[in-house]
Amino acid sequence: MSDVPAGWRRWLWFLRSRKVQTACVTVVLAMLADHGIVAGEDFVAAIIAVGTAVILGIAVEDHGAKSSTPGGT
Repeated sequence: MSDVPAGWRRWLWFLRSRKVQTACVTVVLAMLADHGIVAGEDFVAAIIAVGTAVILGIAVEDHGAKSSTPGGT
């Protein structure tokens, strides 16, 4: 078997990242709020701010997991 993804997995490999998933959801929600839902600019800004905070939290969590020592400190 080959480890090279085929078909749609070949084009959507980047969606395995939690950061990319969060960014995509943030953009889609902001676009829907801007065009579909009757909402002000504050609501769109809040969606973007929450998405950014979640991405930052994931990045900090990933960094902590990579930099932790096996000894427990």
